[in-house]
Amino acid sequence: MPMYQVKPYHGGSASLRVELPTCMYRLPNVHRRTSSPAPRAGHVQGESDPSLQALESHQDDILKRLYELKAAVDGLSKMIQTPDADLDVTNIIQASEPTALSASALDLNSVLGKDYGALKDIVVNANPTSPPLSLLVLHRLLCDHYKILSTVHTHSAVKNVPENLLKCFGEQTKTQPRHEYQLGFTLIWKNVPKTQMKFSVQRMCPIEGEGNIARFLFSLFGQKHNAVTSTLIDSWIDIATCQLKEGSSKEKAAVFRSMNSALGKSPWLVGNELTVADVVLWSVLQQTGGCSVPAPASVHRWMKACENLAPFSTALKLLK
Repeated sequence: MPMYQVKPYHGGSASLRVELPTCMYRLPNVHRRTSSPAPRAGHVQGESDPSLQALESHQDDILKRLYELKAAVDGLSKMIQTPDADLDVTNIIQASEPTALSASALDLNSVLGKDYGALKDIVVNANPTSPPLSLLVLHRLLCDHYKILSTVHTHSAVKNVPENLLKCFGEQTKTQPRHEYQLGFTLIWKNVPKTQMKFSVQRMCPIEGEGNIARFLFSLFGQKHNAVTSTLIDSWIDIATCQLKEGSSKEKAAVFRSMNSALGKSPWLVGNELTVADVVLWSVLQQTGGCSVPAPASVHRWMKACENLAPFSTALKLLK
């Protein structure tokens, strides 16, 4: 049964003519066997005007400069947007130029993240009544691997800081532009119950505890350990920060016996290389006065081996 009728939309028997758009480009007919190329029509979008190219290049330059300015502002905001903004800038001391960068240095972007060219700044809050010697030792070792801009600040709430702590990073002998350094290391003497660290003030919670911060800083050396070695290192750090630093006399004696046993088999606590476990344990012994107790022969030899290294001997002077 026929349905409703529709009027023709072209004139009777006349051929239907379709107007093809001219703003597109033509393609060859894939259904026709011919090797001749399709008639070529200029692509409107493909024809670039030299003035537009110059404008795009100028725009790229502006965006690049904006990224650089953003990186500089982000670096400054780390000091402005924190509770430590009321610093006494008269006590700023910048360390001397470090030694040549080691070829085995770790890519800092893989640990600290990429920040559009801004200087990655590690900020440590420490109490001057209990200087974190392990962090000062690790800072000195990091200076042998990276080009570090080191600064020392005094928080306004701290009234008296010994002169040797204000100069714990040495005297400034040569200043360089900030962007020429690979890493910033800022130490703030502040009345805090535990040592704190941040490297991204806006995006992370602080890492608390000298042992935990030492773990992080030592990871910047890029050393890889197997599961057994890593477990032993963590175990020694926990022993140092809990049992040795806060334990009873019996617990400290047990630590000395464990250290003497381990050091009787190898020159360092975990194998034949210096690890963060040695740094933290040495620091805690110096802070608690544990080295004043008669130490076993192996522990005494290990203490001397640590103090013969320049980073340890420099940190030890801060306690005098």
